[in-house]
Amino acid sequence: MLLFSDCKINIGLRIVSRREDGYHNIETVMYPVRGLCDALEILPSGRPGVEFFSSGLPVDSPAEKNLCVRAYRAVSEVCPLGGVRIHLHKAVPMGAGLGGGSADAAFVIRGLCELFSLGLSVGEMERLAAGIGSDTAFFVADRPALATGRGEVLSPVSLPLAGYRLMIVKPQEFVGTAEAYSRVVPRMPDRPLVDALAAPVGTWRERVANDFEPSVFLRHPVLASVKETLYRIGALYASMSGSGAALYGIFDREVAVPDEFADMFVHQEVIG
Repeated sequence: MLLFSDCKINIGLRIVSRREDGYHNIETVMYPVRGLCDALEILPSGRPGVEFFSSGLPVDSPAEKNLCVRAYRAVSEVCPLGGVRIHLHKAVPMGAGLGGGSADAAFVIRGLCELFSLGLSVGEMERLAAGIGSDTAFFVADRPALATGRGEVLSPVSLPLAGYRLMIVKPQEFVGTAEAYSRVVPRMPDRPLVDALAAPVGTWRERVANDFEPSVFLRHPVLASVKETLYRIGALYASMSGSGAALYGIFDREVAVPDEFADMFVHQEVIG
C-alpha cells in the first residue's frame, strides 16, 4: 500500500486561552496542501509488531518515537493488527508548522484501517489521531476545517481559494513549539475567525492574524523578512503557518521565486 500524506497551512491562528491540562485553546482554519507530500509504504511483514524505515529528509527521532510507529501502536491497542513494515520517504520540511509528521501518523491510521479491514469510522480514527498530536486528527478527513479546542475539534469550512497560487517558504530556522507558546499571551477574539475569512482574500491582511507572529518574528527576524518579501512580490495574503518556521503567500497570478529565497525551501502549487 502506497499513500501520499500531504501537509497543511494555518489560515489565521488565535491563542484563545490556557487550559488546565497545560495545552491552549486555539482557533484556526487548517487548509490541506495537496502538492507537498511525504510518501508512505505500508506492507504486511509476517512478523509481529511494526518495523520502520525512512529515507528522504533526515528524520530527527529514533524509530520507536516516530509518529508513524506511535500511530501503529495506538491502533493496535483497540484493534487486532498483523505485523507491518512502514517506509516513510520524507519530503515535507520538519519544524515548519506544516503538520507533516501529524499527517504521516493520520495516514498510517487510515492505511492500517484499510489494510486490515478494521471498519473504523472517521470519528473513531480522529479520536485515535487526537491522542497522538493536536493537529493529527485534521488529516483523517483531510479537508479544510475550523479547528478549536487544542486543535482536535474540527468543523468543515468552505473557502473560495480554488485557482489561487500558493507559495510556501521555509528558511533555515527552527522555532520550538513550546517556546512559541510560552511567549504568546492568550486573548479572546472580538469576532469569529470564519467571519473574517468570509471577506475577500485581499482583505485578510488587515483582518486575519497568526498570534504567534509578533513574538516569533522578534526572535527570528528572517521570518518577518520573508513575509515582507511575499507581500512585495504580490501576495494577497501572507502568514506564518502554525508556530513556524514556514511562511506562505496566496497569489492571484504566477510569480517568480525572488533571489532572497535562494537558500530556502520553496514550494509552489495551484490550489485545487
